Amino acid sequence: MKKNKKRLDKVLVYLVEEFIKNHETVSSKLICEKYIQDSSPATIRIDLNKLEKCNMIFQPHTSAGRIPTIHGFRYYLDLIKPDLDSICFNDADLLRNILIKHYKNTPLALHYIMQFLARETDQMSFVAEPQISSGYLQKLDVFKISHDKLLFVVSLDSGMDKTVIINCNHDITGKQLEAIVRYMNEEFIGLRLFDIQKKYIGELSEKITDENTILKLFLEELQNAFAEISSFFIHFDGSIKFLEQPEFDDKTSILNFLGFIQRQDHLVNLMEKADDGKEYHILLGEELGVPEMANFSYIYAKYEIFGIPGYLGILGPVRMDYQKYIPMIRDISKTITNTTKKGMMVLKNGK
Repeated sequence: MKKNKKRLDKVLVYLVEEFIKNHETVSSKLICEKYIQDSSPATIRIDLNKLEKCNMIFQPHTSAGRIPTIHGFRYYLDLIKPDLDSICFNDADLLRNILIKHYKNTPLALHYIMQFLARETDQMSFVAEPQISSGYLQKLDVFKISHDKLLFVVSLDSGMDKTVIINCNHDITGKQLEAIVRYMNEEFIGLRLFDIQKKYIGELSEKITDENTILKLFLEELQNAFAEISSFFIHFDGSIKFLEQPEFDDKTSILNFLGFIQRQDHLVNLMEKADDGKEYHILLGEELGVPEMANFSYIYAKYEIFGIPGYLGILGPVRMDYQKYIPMIRDISKTITNTTKKGMMVLKNGK
């Protein structure tokens, strides 16, 4: 790489990191005095002009310094990737202990990890619960808790349980329910929930005669129960420091942000669309698909718990400490995946 190109890349890196720290425009004089002391301010100004022509940075007003564009942030992330690959998250043991301590209560373990992520980043953290449709049915229990409500308890072979209450207006007796549930277990145990929902319930329904109305109606409720528990549900956590950032200095910004995180289907679609096997993903600006979020960033990684996939990460201003946050999110997801296996916990050093 030519010397001038190396310096140009360094100028961009220093400008982005200075902007991340201080949320102020960055001048050629500051870069020259603080970072590249063997070059003159005039040389750095030429580099800044080149970066501006490439849409990496821009000058918000005359006589001001520059700030990075979304395009500049993307190129910055490419430049620092080798450094990110060499940085390790140091508190993996703490998270591993949380998972082992609460291995019977996965949602609680994930909640503590989400709180940890919010506290360590001062950003809005999130966890998308494991998508249990990837798991295999070990047992189905159904209880009548009122005249019009059924409680479904779905147990997976991994040890995970999910419950959901479904409204049911059908007149079904306790003995009928017991017999139907026993029959469902005989038919579906050992099958993947996704396949039960998408294939086997329909096939079984076609075999049932019209006279067996109760069983047909129950299959409809079972389909509804599986549909409700199989989709991702995203939980968020954040401290007051998150809203103290300059990007939330007006009511409109706060409302736009809160409106965005309510769109869970959109967020899940964003993550699933970019699911290409990479260790982590970063969506910037327009990649979030909402004009009001043009100055925000979404960092997330896919994890598996008991072999079932989920997502975790943070959402905040594009002006983030990526060198700290990316290794943290990447390694937390790895810790969850490596600590849990299908149906069992893997303790440190195999003990």
